[in-house]
Amino acid sequence: MQIWIKLIWIVCLAAATFGTVRAQNAGTESSDTTQSFRSSKLPAIGLKTNLLYDAALVPNVGIEVAFASGWTVGFDWFHTWIYSDSRHRYWQGYGYYLGIRRYFAPTAKNAARTTQPRNGGSSLTGHHIGIYMLGLTYDVEWGGRGYQADRFGFGGGVEYGYALPVSTHLNLDFSIGLGFQDGEYKEYLPADDGTGHYVWQSTHKRHWWGPTKAEIALVWVFGRKGGKR
Repeated sequence: MQIWIKLIWIVCLAAATFGTVRAQNAGTESSDTTQSFRSSKLPAIGLKTNLLYDAALVPNVGIEVAFASGWTVGFDWFHTWIYSDSRHRYWQGYGYYLGIRRYFAPTAKNAARTTQPRNGGSSLTGHHIGIYMLGLTYDVEWGGRGYQADRFGFGGGVEYGYALPVSTHLNLDFSIGLGFQDGEYKEYLPADDGTGHYVWQSTHKRHWWGPTKAEIALVWVFGRKGGKR
């Protein structure tokens, strides 16, 4: 009951705020100028999901915020918890990416301060490079030998990508990251005695160098217009 009350309160507050803003805009003769001035104070913000993770049944969400001319900071979170004890199938894991990007497209100039990009596109478009750190834990088994990292493994790397505007507020962001990931994982086998127990086999240290990030992200951009006119 308390959850529903909170939701109703949030909806009412949002509706009241929206109504107040509309009333202020309607009662001001210079609404366009005022709106442009106010929007210029807003940074470009992108909400996104990695379609590759979605296809692998790993729900995820991310946010990217411009904080300086051509610079953004981003955070992505993924989490999946699929399992079947009877079939000994586990597809579980969660983790994050935290990174900083530098955009080189002309539209990224003054991304945190400009509301209208030069070509009508989003400030979060074009070529970009960046650095990132990551953390993840997982438990994967497909009816046989399983692999479980019950403690967070950490890593990082460098990335390159290109973000393509596809509509007014939507971008498609392609990126690849190379780096390292360290951690510890356990190998186990399911017991065949009907108890549902799993038998530990060995523990290993993981020191991986190579691809640590792949992204085809659908990005909803606001704070500035995205896409082409």
